[in-house]
Amino acid sequence: MNTADRLRQRNSTRASEAEERGSLFANHPLRWGFIVTLGVLLALGLAMAVVNLSSVVLSVFIAAFVALGLDPLIRWFQRRGMRRGVAIVTVILLFVGVIVGIIWLVVPPVIGQAVSFAKALPAELKDLYSSGWFDRVNEATNGMLESVVAWVSGIIADPDFWAAVGGGALQFSAAVLDGISTGVFVVVLSIYFIATLDTTKRACYTLVSASHRPQVESYAERIMQSIGRYLSGMVVLAFMNAVFSTLLLIAVGVPYALFIGAMAFFITLIPLIGTVITTVIMTVIALLVSPVAGIVVLIAMLVYMQVEAYIFTPKVMGKAVQVPGTIVLISALAGGTLLGLLGALVAIPISAGILLIIREVVVPKQARS
Repeated sequence: MNTADRLRQRNSTRASEAEERGSLFANHPLRWGFIVTLGVLLALGLAMAVVNLSSVVLSVFIAAFVALGLDPLIRWFQRRGMRRGVAIVTVILLFVGVIVGIIWLVVPPVIGQAVSFAKALPAELKDLYSSGWFDRVNEATNGMLESVVAWVSGIIADPDFWAAVGGGALQFSAAVLDGISTGVFVVVLSIYFIATLDTTKRACYTLVSASHRPQVESYAERIMQSIGRYLSGMVVLAFMNAVFSTLLLIAVGVPYALFIGAMAFFITLIPLIGTVITTVIMTVIALLVSPVAGIVVLIAMLVYMQVEAYIFTPKVMGKAVQVPGTIVLISALAGGTLLGLLGALVAIPISAGILLIIREVVVPKQARS
């Protein structure tokens, strides 16, 4: 029997089996309904389990993205002659050192300045409204200045905004103890993922059939490298923005500069619009000091935005993510709505991965059909 005959016989067998299954369900509708009901109940049970374990799932998700974000640094050490094991240990020590340094040196003064800023904000706004120049500028701009000041002060005073910046589904601000335990879990799990990233990837690839494994591995590696470059690049750009913002506010005599700089770091992680939001907030806060300070901050931030867009971003990000601007905006909005800052941050590389699969798998398949 040749190959064509074997294929015809196999197709005939499959057709007869499908017809037999169809007749079985047609003759026993109760059995069919019972099986469908079980499937629906199983799907609902899995959905409820995911919802109940959302904090754990999200923590694992964060740790995995941290590991992918630090993987380019490991490869950077490897390219300079360091063995991978030594590079992994070095990156882990740097990661732990940064976490400890932030908790020890940065968090206490930032919290102190945040509390002082929240207490002083009503008096600062009252002084701003009573100043003569504010009324003149507000009248010249047809009330736009007052609207912007009210919007920024409303954002700063809104606890839901800080809950969204903290991470949406995790709700760090709801319970300090839960936030600390979750943070410790994420840090420990991130260290484990950093140390076992290659082993974990190889184990996952073994679950794919051998015939499709090379193609799946190629796409997966490219997607994960793109995610890693994007996340590490966004953190570097946000850190540079936060340092510049802090130094600028100190130079023009704005109090609470460290707190505002820390706030700018997290907000500028939001793609495209993060820097614009921080520019508006910083300008309004600088206006509380003097009109000159507000103008200087606005001009300096506009110049920095151009330098960041045309010099820093191309050098830092490189070819990490190639996504159209419209997809970036839609992805950031959808991710931010679902998971706050974390969702807005990871939505772009996920979109890049989906576009890569569509461009190199779906489109060629449709062209061949």
